[in-house]
Amino acid sequence: MRILLTGITGYVGKRLLPILVNQGHEVTCCARNLERVPENIKSHPNTKYIAVDFLDIIPESIFEKDYDVAYYLIHSMSTPRGDFEELELLAASNFRQLMDKITVKQVIYLGGIYNDIKLSKHLRSRMNVELELKKGNYAFTALHAGIIIGSGSASFEIIRDLVEKLPIMITPHWVLTLSQPIGIRDVLKFLLGVMLRSECMNKDFDIGGTDVLSYRDMLLQYAEVRKLKRRVVALPIMTPRLSSYWLFFVTSTSFNLALHLVNSLKVEVIAKDNELSKILDITTLSYKEAVEAAFTKIRQNQVSSSWKDSLISSQFSPDYPEQIEVPIFGCYKDTKKIKFKTNPDKVLHAVWSIGGNQGWYYANFLWKLRGYLDKLWGGIGLRRGRTNVDELQTGDALDFWRVLLADKKGKRLLLYAEMVLPGEAWLEFKIRQENDKHVLIQTATFRPVGVMGRLYWILSWPFHIFIFRGMAQNIVRAANKK
Repeated sequence: MRILLTGITGYVGKRLLPILVNQGHEVTCCARNLERVPENIKSHPNTKYIAVDFLDIIPESIFEKDYDVAYYLIHSMSTPRGDFEELELLAASNFRQLMDKITVKQVIYLGGIYNDIKLSKHLRSRMNVELELKKGNYAFTALHAGIIIGSGSASFEIIRDLVEKLPIMITPHWVLTLSQPIGIRDVLKFLLGVMLRSECMNKDFDIGGTDVLSYRDMLLQYAEVRKLKRRVVALPIMTPRLSSYWLFFVTSTSFNLALHLVNSLKVEVIAKDNELSKILDITTLSYKEAVEAAFTKIRQNQVSSSWKDSLISSQFSPDYPEQIEVPIFGCYKDTKKIKFKTNPDKVLHAVWSIGGNQGWYYANFLWKLRGYLDKLWGGIGLRRGRTNVDELQTGDALDFWRVLLADKKGKRLLLYAEMVLPGEAWLEFKIRQENDKHVLIQTATFRPVGVMGRLYWILSWPFHIFIFRGMAQNIVRAANKK
């Protein structure tokens, strides 16, 4: 089949794309920034790529005609560009108009369960997007999911953060709200199963796992899977804003995302029926089975997508490709060059392993302190870590940095700071050959804003002297040990 897939750099889209390709479908992929497409899929002969932003008017000429199926997996929750409800509705409207022009047999949408009269802003936006997409001249199928449990999903990672770090959890009262979680494996089965199924045309379905649980139950059952003893105490005194701050400081979520999640967590999300499971003959996983499946991927270092790599994990501008050109004028720079005799691929591997559990190769306690301070100042801190132990892709989150460019062939890694700063910061690693010797070139660039920006660089400069030198030297030493 000929398939149009949006949201290919998002949590679900990044997992759906390889399956579609492996099944032999011809997939046209849409993304704002094609550099974020996974390298293992990018060169596949069954894929085509179109750089497109559905917040703009889309020229139909850049698309082919007559697709069998189009997946709409675009979400803008926590975007810094404006009110996400308006943006989601605008993107859905532009998509619908495009589909009517290029002709598509079926559009499949993944939204949220909204069977409560009083909806959160998040769930109301999902419902409005669905109503907009229903207006199109095509068969329409909507799947409504509750929280998704899988390695790297926002819900799973928040639960993981809470249980792994807190023996006793003093929680907001919303932990008693009921929900019906679903494993990411089952979500993908449903998304694939409804393709061109006549029984699924022009219908919407709630999808959920086998268990209806409170969030308290999910925390405790996660602890059972991990063989941890945990206690959960719910307090009725926490306001939504206080609850959001609690999630923000304890977990790796951004404050904007925490605020939207808290408002949604107060609403019960329980699937109305299991009709689609019967139609497609799918037996869904229990909550514990979904958690165990997630940890299987984590242990094997095979987490193929993470919410942290999405732009909702920070206040970062979606126009970040413009930052790839590191500025020259009006900047402070610190450049370190380390010559080495080791195989350059080993040094490159050491560079690609930076951050996360590996740390930053020198004075990790100072990096952690900077992360704590960043969290106190309203930033993201170091808690996002990294998705994979030794692999990086353009667009990935890396502690409080974002990967702007991960070019192994060109031996260049470029990071952009997402921490709270009175300016902008880049950290670049390059391996070059100079006078028949290989050289690791590490460059920190800071573009200050105002007097505070300049003062920040001056005050931090003494630390940079030994931190950046030690980091570059230890990267080469780490490579020598392998």
